[in-house]
Amino acid sequence: MAERFYIQELPSHLLIEILTSSAHLTATDLVSLEQTCQTIRSIIEYVAFHLCASHTIYVSLNVNAKTELLDRCSGNWKRVLRFLQGVEQASSLVVTSSGNEMQITTGRYHTLLISDSSVYSCGSSLCGVLGHGSETKQCVSFSRINFPFSLHVVHVSASHNHAAFVMQSGEVFTCGDNSSYCCGHGEGGHAIFRPRRVEALKGVSCKQVATGLSFTAFLTRQGHVYTCGSNAHGQLGHGDNVDRPTPKIVEALEGVGCVVQIAAGPSYTLAVMDDGTVYSFGSGTNFCLGHGEQHNELQPRAIQSFKRKNIHVVRVSAGDEHVVALDSNGYVYTWGKGYCGALGHGDEIDKTTPALLSSIKGLLVVQVCARKRKTFVLMDNGSVFAFGWMAFGGLGFSDRGVSDKVMKPHIINNLRAHRVSQISTGLYHTVVVTNRGLIFGFGDNAREQLGHDLLRTCLKPTEISLLNTLDEAGLVAEHCLSII
Repeated sequence: MAERFYIQELPSHLLIEILTSSAHLTATDLVSLEQTCQTIRSIIEYVAFHLCASHTIYVSLNVNAKTELLDRCSGNWKRVLRFLQGVEQASSLVVTSSGNEMQITTGRYHTLLISDSSVYSCGSSLCGVLGHGSETKQCVSFSRINFPFSLHVVHVSASHNHAAFVMQSGEVFTCGDNSSYCCGHGEGGHAIFRPRRVEALKGVSCKQVATGLSFTAFLTRQGHVYTCGSNAHGQLGHGDNVDRPTPKIVEALEGVGCVVQIAAGPSYTLAVMDDGTVYSFGSGTNFCLGHGEQHNELQPRAIQSFKRKNIHVVRVSAGDEHVVALDSNGYVYTWGKGYCGALGHGDEIDKTTPALLSSIKGLLVVQVCARKRKTFVLMDNGSVFAFGWMAFGGLGFSDRGVSDKVMKPHIINNLRAHRVSQISTGLYHTVVVTNRGLIFGFGDNAREQLGHDLLRTCLKPTEISLLNTLDEAGLVAEHCLSII
């Protein structure tokens, strides 16, 4: 009979070595382990500290910012780790409890999903944004996108009418509307209906893409930014208004540090640096650039409001008419057009520079998500708050009218039973992914962008089943409407 083994019998140094060497150990795992064996609590706390100390976001913070974050988490390193990991996963790939890696992104009338390194899409295929070919007009359920050869997709963006995909190799593929060269292939005037590799970025390893309205921004693993497409408002950041048919490096960002995240609005771009500085460029309409004025910026310009207050921003989200930012303490800032309460301050007044969202100051936020006149914030415990314009039920409040205005952040009660890990919102629909890999959608479904073929509008979060997801190219047509 095998001798029974107890984890607390391991030498402390060996237990620490085992735990800190795991690439996928989460704060939740540490809490579960601590509850199972109370005698190793001090070791668990040390392991949490060790994992925090090596985390990319934590490493970028100065001493004061690190101290402030620990204080915000009541001196609990496990909660600090949960915050850091939550921020990271919400803007990249969510690792579910079963080990699957997922990312959700929503466009105007479509939704794209990464699951197990493959990409699936549903909704309207306007200009080929779904990537299923010129014969596809609409997909009523998630259908797999086929690439020229077997590739692992790690990031996708499809905010408007074109899509961009980042591979594990760092290569980028694009498809969809290419009328203004936004797909980066050096030619325009016609749509690209299936993903095509951006050859101009050969040898450049990317980690993130951001698709605006007729332009694209690419972030490399070295922290450089490239842009291409329409440049009418200076959204490409090259100091002029000349369109770029292929990606060109944004030279003005080269000497100021390493970029860690990018976001693209309809006609403006945001870049977050490793030191917490936010640069904005492009259209100044609705004060989205955060400089207190509505002038266009042809080159990246630092948002001084954050710098003056020593605020270290870690993530931003670019809406159609407003912007939301998250700092290293889990605080949220909004600015831009306040119509319908999209800024969350209890009124509809525009904010010309970033303003702290004081009503949720006591909560620790890990993701911010903005789109047309609505905003979502995700807490470190997995709860979701929303505010702005309901529009077709896109905020997920089943007790509100489809055109109501929610002026301040309110929790989405219909999601309380789930721990949400990531949110994405389109023009009138919203989709979330939970830590268990469940997908819920709500809002407009007139073009099957929620993956349901029987519902026109979902007023409350409704689960989207992936059981019918198709892996074979020959079967995709059965669940997609073709142009006859």
